Amino acid sequence: MSGYGYGQGFALIVVLFILLIIIGASYIS
Repeated sequence: MSGYGYGQGFALIVVLFILLIIIGASYIS
């Protein structure tokens, strides 16, 4: 297993987490 797959998965989690924060903040405001 290469580091690329791990990095891609980590990046995906980070993006989803950021989107969740943005949507959550917009919903609360």
